[in-house]
Amino acid sequence: MVEKNEQATVENEEVTVEGTEEATETVVEEVVEEVSAEQQKISELEAKLEESENRLLRLQADFDNFRRRTRLDQEAAQKYRAQNLVTDILPALDNFERALKVEAEDEQIKTFLQGMEMVHRQLVEALQTEGLEAISAVGQAFDPHQHQAVMQVEEGEGESNTVLEEFQKGYKLKDRIIRPAMVKVKQ
Repeated sequence: MVEKNEQATVENEEVTVEGTEEATETVVEEVVEEVSAEQQKISELEAKLEESENRLLRLQADFDNFRRRTRLDQEAAQKYRAQNLVTDILPALDNFERALKVEAEDEQIKTFLQGMEMVHRQLVEALQTEGLEAISAVGQAFDPHQHQAVMQVEEGEGESNTVLEEFQKGYKLKDRIIRPAMVKVKQ
């Protein structure tokens, strides 16, 4: 009987060991699954963090570009603030110059022309203060950025592609062409 009890105890221990091994395997599998799930969550969170960091860097770069563009626009607006006024005044300046070319024989007209010449000079000086300068044309090589050719002739002195005569003055404000000079060019 003792033998039977010992045998039953051994069988119970075998069943207990087998049950323990199965339980251990189950627990290990559950732990591995939980660790895998946690690692997957960590990977997802790292991906989201990297995406957020990239978005933040892009936003910072966009903001820096916006600030730079705004600053450049403000500098250009300040530099060329007088452009509209100068453009509106140029026809009056042209008329002044045409009027000053009139030959006067009467003393009153000469005095009047001297007054007009003084006003013209003051107007030109004020515009030069703002950065306006006349484009030199006669005798220069034709430059399509500064000159507008309204005539081409084959005869005349000078080399080919040279400005022979200026019909209307051209002007630039600082480094920007406001109006190209209308010229006659030798072919």
